[in-house]
Amino acid sequence: MAASRKVASFRLPPLPTIGEIIRLYNLRAEKQLSQNFLLDLRLTDKIVRQAGNLKDAHVCEVGPGPGGLTRSILNAGAADLLVVEKDTRFIPSLQLLSEAAPGKVRIVHGDILTYRMDRGFPSNVARKWEDEPPNLHVIGNLPFSVSTPLIIKWLENMSNRDGPFHFGRTRLTLTFQKEVAERLTASTGSRQRSRLSVMAQYLCTVKSCFTIPGRAFVPKPQVDVGVVHFTPLAEPQIQQPFKLVEKVVRNVFQFRRKRCYRGIEMLFPEARRLELAELMLRTADVDPTLRPTQLTVPHFRALADAYGRLCAENAGLAAYEFRDELRRKRRGAAADHGDEDDDDDAD
Repeated sequence: MAASRKVASFRLPPLPTIGEIIRLYNLRAEKQLSQNFLLDLRLTDKIVRQAGNLKDAHVCEVGPGPGGLTRSILNAGAADLLVVEKDTRFIPSLQLLSEAAPGKVRIVHGDILTYRMDRGFPSNVARKWEDEPPNLHVIGNLPFSVSTPLIIKWLENMSNRDGPFHFGRTRLTLTFQKEVAERLTASTGSRQRSRLSVMAQYLCTVKSCFTIPGRAFVPKPQVDVGVVHFTPLAEPQIQQPFKLVEKVVRNVFQFRRKRCYRGIEMLFPEARRLELAELMLRTADVDPTLRPTQLTVPHFRALADAYGRLCAENAGLAAYEFRDELRRKRRGAAADHGDEDDDDDAD
């Protein structure tokens, strides 16, 4: 009993503050990289708490910057912290943290959009998809410029069960521009409902944790920041390939103020557009007069299933993009106009 009381959780030794680190290494947030530093360790601790219990956990931190969130992750008890940082200027301050937490921090100088996270952790971390999530977390205070393409990439990884999800239903705790956070968590019928809402929610339980005011960051961004937690579902709500689902959802929401049939029509070549759109809606049993924001995930499941069947029955349909057809028509019109000019010159 006495021995167990002596076991204390890991705490970092005294270190320069994040503000002092920034001055020491002459670090400045790069505007073109959408960098904003979070200096208040009470807020970084609060972000980390949203991830759940990190005792003895494996963690990948995305874009650690000067290391504020990194400190909170280590103090929460993570046993193995892999940090992926693209900006060379931050590597020395991260090495300082690595030396303060021997054997706990691994630093990768690279781009998270191309980093192979499936190679970043030992195989014994993995759990079966239908089991409880692995003791592996992805946490990050994301630059605004990378947050949306990154979450779309990870949602596709989730659907394919690769990348961070090679190990099972890896949980994500990430920051986004408040508007993006609201889209990710928006319910059916809300003004913020979007393509991002459907793509995230058919694959995950998505939770809005809290909002950080912009004034908490250095430099202060023009917007507030939302913290969002993602837990992959054991059974996705739509059983179709990610690219097919994304194509259906993207087409529906491109005319978000119109009836949903308007976007669905654009899935089909002009010659059969009305016929196939009507067949798809009838097969899915979806009211064509509903607006995109009124469609539920089960509505999109029915639409994706109906579209998948039509693609199987109509060669070349899966590859069709109406914008390609539009570009061809415009080129044809431009060529015809050029021929008319040549005729005029001949006259």
